[in-house]
Amino acid sequence: MTAAVFDHDGPWTEEEQLALGGTSQRVELFDGSLHLTSAPTPRHQRISRKLGNILEPAAEAVGLELLEAVNVRLQSGRVPVPDLVVTDPVDLDDVYVAAADVRLVCEIISPGNASTDKVLKMHYYAAAHIDWYLLVEQETGALRLHRRRHAHYVEHSVAKRGEVLELVEPVRAKIRPEDLVP
Repeated sequence: MTAAVFDHDGPWTEEEQLALGGTSQRVELFDGSLHLTSAPTPRHQRISRKLGNILEPAAEAVGLELLEAVNVRLQSGRVPVPDLVVTDPVDLDDVYVAAADVRLVCEIISPGNASTDKVLKMHYYAAAHIDWYLLVEQETGALRLHRRRHAHYVEHSVAKRGEVLELVEPVRAKIRPEDLVP
């Protein structure tokens, strides 16, 4: 894939991004530029699985889906791959999930990409009208739930170790940081 990336001229399209095929990296598209992230660490994946185990039954209870690491089309040419999303029912064979179907997006902040999750993706998810954004801080274990207000997010609630984050929308769930982050 490296040769394909470096031999490419001009902005990338969604079709070209998909044509790169499977890799050990996450390949996201932001306004014609590729953003490559190393494969997640075991710690990251453990957090994702444990959070998914909490959110999946809560989503199913209200007729929603929990999906992991899927292409979310925020708009043409803007396709991130969030760690977890809670969506309306979608066609499970589509290559993309439309932002309009996403009710909650979750990112697990890795030390190497914190600014991407806290700035770039936060801005793009809000601009795409995704109402809820949950950030999980690997280093501290803190959970930060944001709610969209107009074109940006405001912090709705925070839970640190020893506390509980209670979600009431779009799903009902209680999440304890120490259950996710060892």
